[in-house]
Amino acid sequence: MVTEQATRRVDEGDVRRADSLAREIFVGVANKWALLIINVLGDRTLRFTELRGEIEGISHKMLTQTLRGLERDGVVLRTVHPTVPPRVEYRLTEAGAALRDTVNGMCAWTRRYLAEIETARRRYDADHSVG
Repeated sequence: MVTEQATRRVDEGDVRRADSLAREIFVGVANKWALLIINVLGDRTLRFTELRGEIEGISHKMLTQTLRGLERDGVVLRTVHPTVPPRVEYRLTEAGAALRDTVNGMCAWTRRYLAEIETARRRYDADHSVG
């Protein structure tokens, strides 16, 4: 007798599933450095050093890693110009520009509720302080 095991296809679009492609993509674009890069690029094309100069606190290594991940996911397009030394530029793809609308919404939400968030944090910290 042959026993067949049912193979369940994972819903690749379900961000709630740890093993979905959507979760992997979500984790890659929903971190502080990726969000800042997407915001800074906007409608512009920038070189690596220009990007780094506009994102306070990001290291060379972290900018490189984040750009590679965004390029892999099709959010950022990297163009290498055959000059000496090579000139490398980054810009958002169509998918990246669409994601930027979401990022801009998050930035607007932050600005709108900043004072309320600060008040809530002070209240929380006062209620949960040790000592």
